[in-house]
Amino acid sequence: MEYEELLMFIKDGIKFVQNFAGVIDKSTPHLYLSALPFSPSKSILARSLIDKFAGLAQVAVGQQEDWPRNQQVLQGHTHSVFSVAFSPDGKYIVSGSTDMTIRLWDAQTGGQMGNPLLGHTHIVASVAFSPDGKYIVSGSWDMTIQLWDAKTGGQVGNPLQGHTSSVFSVAFSPDGKHIVSGSDDKTIRLWDAQTSGQVGNPFQGHTHSVTSVAFSPDGKHIVSGSWDKTIRLWDTQTGGQVGNPLQGPTSSVYSVAFSSDGRHIVSGSSDKTIQLWDAQTGGQVGNPFQGSTDSVLSIAFSPDGRHIVSGSLDKKIQLWDAQTGDQVGNPLQGHTDSVNSVAFSPDGRHIVSGSADKTIQLWDATHIGGQVGNPLQEHTNSVFSVAFSPDGRNIVSGASDKTIRLWDAQTGGQVGNPFQGHTDSVTSVAFSPDGKHIVSGSRDMTIQLWDAQTGGQVGNPFQGHTGPVTSVAFSPDGKHIVSGSWDITIQLWDTQTGGQVGNPLQGPTSSVYSVAFSPDGRHIVSGSLDKKIQLWDAQTGNQVTNPLQGHTDSVNSVAFSPDGRHIVSGLDDKTIQLWDAQTGEQVGNPLHGHTESVSSVAFSPNGRYIVSGSRDMTIRLWDAQTGGQMGNTIKEQAANSPSSTLSLICFSSSAAHVLHNAQSLFVDMSNVYGDYQDHIHLQDSGWIVGPKEQQLLWVPPSHHKFLHTPLTHLVIPRGSIKLDLSKMAHGPAWHKCYTPIPKDN
Repeated sequence: MEYEELLMFIKDGIKFVQNFAGVIDKSTPHLYLSALPFSPSKSILARSLIDKFAGLAQVAVGQQEDWPRNQQVLQGHTHSVFSVAFSPDGKYIVSGSTDMTIRLWDAQTGGQMGNPLLGHTHIVASVAFSPDGKYIVSGSWDMTIQLWDAKTGGQVGNPLQGHTSSVFSVAFSPDGKHIVSGSDDKTIRLWDAQTSGQVGNPFQGHTHSVTSVAFSPDGKHIVSGSWDKTIRLWDTQTGGQVGNPLQGPTSSVYSVAFSSDGRHIVSGSSDKTIQLWDAQTGGQVGNPFQGSTDSVLSIAFSPDGRHIVSGSLDKKIQLWDAQTGDQVGNPLQGHTDSVNSVAFSPDGRHIVSGSADKTIQLWDATHIGGQVGNPLQEHTNSVFSVAFSPDGRNIVSGASDKTIRLWDAQTGGQVGNPFQGHTDSVTSVAFSPDGKHIVSGSRDMTIQLWDAQTGGQVGNPFQGHTGPVTSVAFSPDGKHIVSGSWDITIQLWDTQTGGQVGNPLQGPTSSVYSVAFSPDGRHIVSGSLDKKIQLWDAQTGNQVTNPLQGHTDSVNSVAFSPDGRHIVSGLDDKTIQLWDAQTGEQVGNPLHGHTESVSSVAFSPNGRYIVSGSRDMTIRLWDAQTGGQMGNTIKEQAANSPSSTLSLICFSSSAAHVLHNAQSLFVDMSNVYGDYQDHIHLQDSGWIVGPKEQQLLWVPPSHHKFLHTPLTHLVIPRGSIKLDLSKMAHGPAWHKCYTPIPKDN
């Protein structure tokens, strides 16, 4: 092997370890069972071994060509992660959380090191390592600062007390002798790291909460950002302000940082911009970096100063060119809630992020600019509503990107251009019975009629609701439209004139999220924030029977089956539920697959399928032919399979990809009824497990959103990931995965 080939092999091996160390550490067999199948097609290491392992799962559709940017998901915190930081040697990550704990993690395996550090009595808002890596400092909303021994996890000395309100930010000086803190009490304080005593008087000048503080590389200055929209520079020794405040942001400043050479300061603020400043003159350097779609909560320079990373309320992480201000590559997506904290590793090869979704994620920063995984080609934000056309050929969707889009139901491709006109998120869409029109409801409090063929607006918006319109639906004869709103009312409208029909239907105790007509037009069903589903008489406006109860979370969407016998509901808990419309009883088990709230559900015209849209930005298709037990398509395809029909577990639309001999996952499970696949699920950690948490396979984070789960038929945008489990050795027979494939002579 030539030197260059050897070097490439070693680099690829490092990537392999970085991506799968945590899985291998938890279960050694999955070095083969999970790591090899999910290695990218360009992996030199995997290619050299795969021929010797014929008994593995395969990524039948959607295999990645190169290593993903998202390498690890660190789970353990029970609430939002507010702050993350690397140790100086890059081997560890420290995190602080709303759960009042501090946790230490192995940066290579993603495993938690020891027990959580306990002591704070409120949110831990900020954490940092000392320059020698021996200590950790934390700042909390309990108004204290605490030093910890990074090796033992023990508290070092007494808490540093003096702030009169929450501590939002802490940092060590470059020589490790001092700690700086910024607080909700509008002050900045300097502390002696050895004695825990306060050094000098508080630094005063900000007129609102101090959200972020940082030392200059030489330790002579401190920079601070505040909700007062200013950035200030301070003399570390005197505590005096240096020059005038740096002004430019039009809203609260959430994060500030120095470049490694101390020449520049970067700031992120709630006005969605990032600004570079000259640390000596205080002048702005270039124009603000624009591109974030929500508040920038955290920013950091790369060690070489060439790049800036930002985390924001829009759940995205973005890399920027520090010199030009241009975005570098596509945003790093994987978090399901706001990104509260970001940091580069000391070698600049990794980025760590902490999020309100309770996770910490580790990203590869070496392939800057490369797209990873499936492109999000169409909607650019959460999908709130989906519906079939009457002929079943198209699907319409509405999203928080303010657009309405039409899709080919068979291929998943977009049809024509987006329908544009609403000034806020489109929360609901529906086809007219003849398929010629589409109605949409929006958070802009209006309802709009569209020509389904041209995408043009028909007439003026329907106005009358005093809150965002959450749901709209046509009556079966197309003469009326029903709408539900955050104003806690349901309203009927004349389709032709746009005028209100009668008085609003009142009864829900909280915001109405979804409404639908029964196929005969006699009834209206509504779902609301109060977790209830209610039936109404469409002619009189009176409630019919008692509410359908049993949901444990908000009912975001409801729809009747074409025969009127069933109602389907989509929930905030990421599941879909089927109901008997006459008895009000739940039918079968909830459908699992979405990774965020299910915002919309609908039946296909023939009643065989359910389509669902979610805040995870995907649309999924489900088999609803049996009403209770879903998934008949796979069962019918495999009718002649030698395997028992009860053992069908499939993460693909093809029966040829079914896992065989799955009974080992259900040993001594006499109480398991129905399809085995109803009892298999993908955990947030990535493990596909059985009813007793038996591990079948681990799926990398980059695959979760588009994974073709059991019962799913189609994922939009196109590019769902399908697994072939037909040859997979598993359970007690996992060792049979090693069966060298004979090579032709």
